Amino acid sequence: MTQPERTVIGKISYTNSWPVYHHFHPSSLSFPAEMVSEVPAVLNRGMAAGDIHVGALSSFAYAAASDRLVLLPGLSVSADGPVKSIFLFSKMPVHQIGNARIAVTNTSATSVNLLKILMHKAIGASPEYISADPDLNVMMNQGDACLLIGDHAIRASWQDQGYHVTDLGGLWKEWTGCSMTFAVWAVNRAAAARNPEAIAEIAEAFELSKRRGLSNLGPVIQEACCTIGGTTSYWNDYFRNLCYDFGERQQEGLNLYFRYAYDMGLLPQEVKMELWSHNLLTRVKE
Repeated sequence: MTQPERTVIGKISYTNSWPVYHHFHPSSLSFPAEMVSEVPAVLNRGMAAGDIHVGALSSFAYAAASDRLVLLPGLSVSADGPVKSIFLFSKMPVHQIGNARIAVTNTSATSVNLLKILMHKAIGASPEYISADPDLNVMMNQGDACLLIGDHAIRASWQDQGYHVTDLGGLWKEWTGCSMTFAVWAVNRAAAARNPEAIAEIAEAFELSKRRGLSNLGPVIQEACCTIGGTTSYWNDYFRNLCYDFGERQQEGLNLYFRYAYDMGLLPQEVKMELWSHNLLTRVKE
């Protein structure tokens, strides 16, 4: 007999997704599975190529590969206002950026393209963008501003070096009135068609892990303090500020983001989001 194919599950290595993953253990699934933890850029490529079958990826990467992916319902990393981990550091106020040079992180496309949308449509600026490794001091030596995300942004925000700091989630909310979704959970269409029972089990395990993680953030906060630094109070505020659901409010904001990205030529096609569903073992409750 041949060994069953191992299901590969992607995990964003940034702390913002930890409440969803903290109680998720591939070893507890009823089929062979493994989890890979990487920055969004690596997960995005794996999901698009089909090497990673299911898991989290940046919202923009989902859009770029939406013909090959379907969204898992009820899961996202979103913020209805400041996100507290996606910052533009600049030598001048954000509304004065004009044609300045901005060094942007090379670890995720969602925030880079959100910045481009905000600069062009909300600020009316036309900056020059250069891609760089996520290091505040190096990036600010290369340009007049820099974009950092995730744990790099959090650590940089703890340093007071006299820069103007703009939260892109806050700027998006101020301009559009909408929530912004930075990451989603998706499944490769081929993998879903090949083994819907496995995908159903994974989706259920993620939802359970999310509920357990959010009901008691203590262990997640402790892990963040030990791994990244900071205080219990900081991380409690950080995680409670984020939204891990994917309801109408989050979908509305993400649809608007996709429309702007398409209008600006950042996406080659319009995106129509599809949510995955299943009818595995129709359970009738009497």
